[in-house]
Amino acid sequence: MAGTTGPAGMARQPTFAQLRAFAAVAEHLHFREAAAAIGMSQPALSGAVAALEETLDITLLERTTRKVMLSPAGERLAVRARCVLDTVRELVEEAEAARAPFTGLLRLGVIPTCAPYLLPTVLRLIREEFPALEPRVHEERTAELLEGLAGGRLDALLLAVPLGHPGLTELPLYDEDFALVLPHGHPLAGRRDIPRAALRDLELILLDEGHCLRDQALEICQEAGREVGATMAASAAGLSTLVQLVAGGLGVTLLPRTALKVETARSEELATGFFADPAPTRRIALVTRTGTARAAEFETLARALRRALRPLPVRISRP
Repeated sequence: MAGTTGPAGMARQPTFAQLRAFAAVAEHLHFREAAAAIGMSQPALSGAVAALEETLDITLLERTTRKVMLSPAGERLAVRARCVLDTVRELVEEAEAARAPFTGLLRLGVIPTCAPYLLPTVLRLIREEFPALEPRVHEERTAELLEGLAGGRLDALLLAVPLGHPGLTELPLYDEDFALVLPHGHPLAGRRDIPRAALRDLELILLDEGHCLRDQALEICQEAGREVGATMAASAAGLSTLVQLVAGGLGVTLLPRTALKVETARSEELATGFFADPAPTRRIALVTRTGTARAAEFETLARALRRALRPLPVRISRP
């Protein structure tokens, strides 16, 4: 494959479109999926990758009738291409932030166990205090949100911390207690002094694997002395289903306080119980990429969110 040169024998440089197309193929290893992901036609994407190979005079992909694989050189250069694209994205963000803060798109990721209970307050705040922002909300599990933030698909996240991931900045918003949701008539219903040790023997219903709330609940149970790997009564894909299983008498569950009012109102067969102090808690934060050009903007947003969230049954974090 012969490379091409420009004026005075200078090697021609790859274009942004070529690097973007190659990075998409490297991520998806599928031309159709890669093209859909970046909004490009499949022929245009194939042509961009071929042009990049010609420009660099190197084979980046190994194509077969069944699949696409990266060549050894492609593996190395895919990392470089992603770095270049991230740098360009950060440059654009820097320019946008300098030109007009709190304007344009805000791609906000939220975990499912926060979204229904926080978004009314969050979106009202943005509408009233930052009207030039255009929020786009993405409700996903923690792993998908973190991937989206790292890849530039999302700008900021609302989720439970600490995460322990390098390259992320956590701006704490609030702490909230967990409470027990029980069938009406359960011996613990209505109590406000439930010892954590009670979790050892209860028939628990939790969210499916992959939800951070499930992991938090299991950690609370283990700290209370519940045997690791103890059988759960059932599991559910969402909190609404979870409380309906409780209402049906299959067991009890743990809910964060912000979800309690909405979810327990769904059935007269539900009751609540509260733990003795100190109750098990979780912390919710606004999470951003460390070093983002919009850092000051997000810090201001976090301060505004702390004020707006005070009416909820939470303890507001100090900045």
